[in-house]
Amino acid sequence: MTPEEKSLLEQTHRLAEENNDILRSLRRSRRMSTILTIFYWVVIVVVSVGSYYFVEPYMKLLPNVMGAIQGDVNSANAALQQMRSLQAKLPR
Repeated sequence: MTPEEKSLLEQTHRLAEENNDILRSLRRSRRMSTILTIFYWVVIVVVSVGSYYFVEPYMKLLPNVMGAIQGDVNSANAALQQMRSLQAKLPR
């Protein structure tokens, strides 16, 4: 093997090792990115379920509150109708 061939072979070997290091780094980065993405979505799902757990009692009370509000609105409308009927009966 001539010195020129040996130098070329050593340079090729050095480039192959450098490429191997770069590829391992890329693979490691992609693996970490996948793990962090999974962790991100797990956190989102857990927070959503947890917030529903804490909000659920208030959501169960909501129909009762809406019914009470609707009853109050109906009472106010009835009182308004009575006042209008009384105003219509008053002499002008």
